[in-house]
Amino acid sequence: MKKHNGTRRAFGSALSAAALLGLAPLAFAQDFPSRNKPIRIVVGFTAGGGTDAQARIVAQKLGEVLGTSVIVDNRPGASTMLAANEVSRALPDGYTLLYAPSSTMAQNPHTFAQVPYDPFKDFTAISMGGRGPLVLSVSTTVPANNVKELVAYVKANPGKVSYASFGAGTSSHIYGEAFVKKTGVDAVHIPYKGGSDAAKDLIGGRVQYMFDSASSAVITSASGKVKILAIAANARISALPDVPTFAEQGIAGLDLPSWLGFYGPAHMPAPVVAKLNAALTQVLAMPQVREFYRTGGYEAGATTPEEFAGITRTTYERWGAMVQQVGLAKQ
Repeated sequence: MKKHNGTRRAFGSALSAAALLGLAPLAFAQDFPSRNKPIRIVVGFTAGGGTDAQARIVAQKLGEVLGTSVIVDNRPGASTMLAANEVSRALPDGYTLLYAPSSTMAQNPHTFAQVPYDPFKDFTAISMGGRGPLVLSVSTTVPANNVKELVAYVKANPGKVSYASFGAGTSSHIYGEAFVKKTGVDAVHIPYKGGSDAAKDLIGGRVQYMFDSASSAVITSASGKVKILAIAANARISALPDVPTFAEQGIAGLDLPSWLGFYGPAHMPAPVVAKLNAALTQVLAMPQVREFYRTGGYEAGATTPEEFAGITRTTYERWGAMVQQVGLAKQ
């Protein structure tokens, strides 16, 4: 049984009783947020990475908008499932939030046999944070400047070309397998324990290509030893305006949405969700925040809670279809 279940039940009972009396907004939202209680944004990655950096600039500005302290709490591990599970068990009072990539809700349930949370029953969708697709990055040791040339190169060297991933079952692995199936190439998968280790070997030429996050690829391409050949999305992104999508290069289906967003525990009071959403909408529209996201390969932008819940569901269904198509077994 999850921790805090009893407390959450009591909170839910109190909320229900207050709602019957017409007091729910007054009882649970009027004083939110308290200046004496910080809001905690839980991130499933170590400090210093791209997701952590986004969470920190949002936390700073969110604190200014709400007039309270907002802190970032890093809880890395288990493909962000440790962080998600912690938030799913928290009190739904608005003081514990999750900033998570789409893989947390839409992909992990399809690729891991043991997922300690339900992406729909255990969370409240609050707002999208930013969109940032995966991109196809290639070592400069590979004589290819577009997808067609890469496919020709791999087919000319069957079984001799390797592609890296963030780890077995991760989005970069699934995209890698989908690319293999759609193009008919024979490439060897090399799983790593994270994106940074994979990127290092790509820069060093020890692996030939990988599907990397746009935020990481923007940095690695600056080394001059990595080329970005394609965007895995339905449109180009402002951070890489000259890089075409896969569809523009004749390969359809490699455009699954990739994003980051804010969630809270299930059963959060609607007025609290509305207040957080309004504040996040204001923060994500700030020029400084939008430029910070853009330089990291993302495009900042809020949604309504209802829109974000729908995006989560649609992305979940599309990832399920992709995993089934590539025949990936749960880890």
